[in-house]
Amino acid sequence: MDSATSDRATLSDTADNGLKIVVVGGFGVGKTTMVRSVSEIRPLNTEETMTRAGEAVDHLDGVQAKTSTTVAFDFGRITLDARSVLYLFGAPGQERFWFLWDRLFSGTLGAVVLVDTRRLADSWYAIDRLEHHGTPFIVACNDFGGPLHSEQQIREALDLADDVPLVECDARDRSSSKYVLITLVEHLAALSAARLRVPGADLPGAAVPGPAVPAGALAGPTPEPAP
Repeated sequence: MDSATSDRATLSDTADNGLKIVVVGGFGVGKTTMVRSVSEIRPLNTEETMTRAGEAVDHLDGVQAKTSTTVAFDFGRITLDARSVLYLFGAPGQERFWFLWDRLFSGTLGAVVLVDTRRLADSWYAIDRLEHHGTPFIVACNDFGGPLHSEQQIREALDLADDVPLVECDARDRSSSKYVLITLVEHLAALSAARLRVPGADLPGAAVPGPAVPAGALAGPTPEPAP
């Protein structure tokens, strides 16, 4: 690793506010790609080559050209300011690794459900688990060049509530992926403000807002991803 990359990857000694976001979704929807596109450090990934041993259990409809898969999780990082750091975790998409999801959701501020509109049914489990945990989330439709669907059609197919943001993105593009994260942060801020307006929201047992994300932190310039 060259010195320039090392300097960019150094975490400030003043960073003491860690924020966690999970990118989740079906197999082959682009979770690893999204984490890689926005991380300021060389992302940690656990991708392994797919072999014939998995043919009997892996569902490859629509992703026949895929040759590797995440077997644990992806990890990336974005420094927001001198004290706040955003940690990104990409969940494995294959059904045989779903048992890891509940652990990944622990301590999560919010989640991005990344979907391939050609295979919307593959996203149902992710949404179900997030709702089970009470984890706020948004839905981002990754562009695979498939047939166009209206927002209403996608909402109906995923049974999304009206207040769950739905956006389009290209997980390969850093600016597009940043826009997805900004949308999630704005959604979390709106939910937090709404809870504070509810009488009794600060009573024992009531839901409390998660850690605050610095306003505009994601909108400003951040280090380029390492090569």
